[in-house]
Amino acid sequence: MSRPIIAITLGDPAGVGPEIVVKALKNKSVYYVCNPIVVGDKEVLKKALDITNISLKLNAVSSPDEGKYTLGTIDFIDLNNIDISALEFGKVQAQCGQAAFDYLSYAIKLAMDKKVTAIATTPLNKESFKSAGVPYIGHTEVLESLTNTRNPLTMFEVKGLKVFFYSRHVSLRNACDLITKEGIEEFVIRCEKALKVLGIEKPHIAIAGLNPHSGEHGLFGDEEVKYISPAVENLREKGVDISGPIGADSVFYQALLGRYDAVLSLYHDQGHIATKMVDFERTISLTNNMPFLRTSVDHGTAFDIAGTGKVSEVSMIEAIILAAKYGPGFLTENNKDN
Repeated sequence: MSRPIIAITLGDPAGVGPEIVVKALKNKSVYYVCNPIVVGDKEVLKKALDITNISLKLNAVSSPDEGKYTLGTIDFIDLNNIDISALEFGKVQAQCGQAAFDYLSYAIKLAMDKKVTAIATTPLNKESFKSAGVPYIGHTEVLESLTNTRNPLTMFEVKGLKVFFYSRHVSLRNACDLITKEGIEEFVIRCEKALKVLGIEKPHIAIAGLNPHSGEHGLFGDEEVKYISPAVENLREKGVDISGPIGADSVFYQALLGRYDAVLSLYHDQGHIATKMVDFERTISLTNNMPFLRTSVDHGTAFDIAGTGKVSEVSMIEAIILAAKYGPGFLTENNKDN
């Protein structure tokens, strides 16, 4: 079978995105599973190669089907949108926010046009987005808008542990207020569908408790009693294999051991801490519930070390490999729905 084509975005040029891309693309394991095509800027790529002291050829193409896809050559689409003489590493810059948005938008179009199988993204900076006047907070919001998808589903994967997030970038107070019986039910159904698309035929999902010890029957908060447990009961009646709420101090470890196929985290840091403590570099973000799969490294632009060549490429390699692993099946399942 032919290898899937994976579009890789450079992210914010002032961050570590370009460095992790060129470092990842000298690794033979990437080319073993896919054909990687970079969406970015030639001068930024050249700068990243200089910084990392890596010798790879650059092959500019206008379309993914023109790529050579051989180890030792980076095939890329040049958007030519950075003034390299004005680029400052580790700083918020409007041109970098705009460039990162352009790379992402172009990769999304490639995926929507089915010219690539999936996309793997590198970090962008929210302040740079704002400085450029980009009307989105981050990757997920751009994906939601440009794919016309309502509330894309974020999932983390690390060493087989899969974690979904009921809420993302909201305050802890607002995250608690967002929990409703109906919301939990709808979200779990979406998680179940996503897991089936990823190849788990009969997924067993666990819900993490919101409060300490899942509230101890209302002693430490009543969200479990009022919303979460009733939602679990209704879901079971509908045939969903679900457990919970289970204390957040144990449920993620249990899932890591294989007791559950996935865990629903009820707020941002609950699941982020659990996954990153397993293996920070190999924790990968997957965006489901779209016409195509998107994977991403789960770290930021690392402005403090950008331009030094010190950044590790492990997370980028893992993101590309997971895009190649799940992307083809993801497209197949979505085509069935169409």
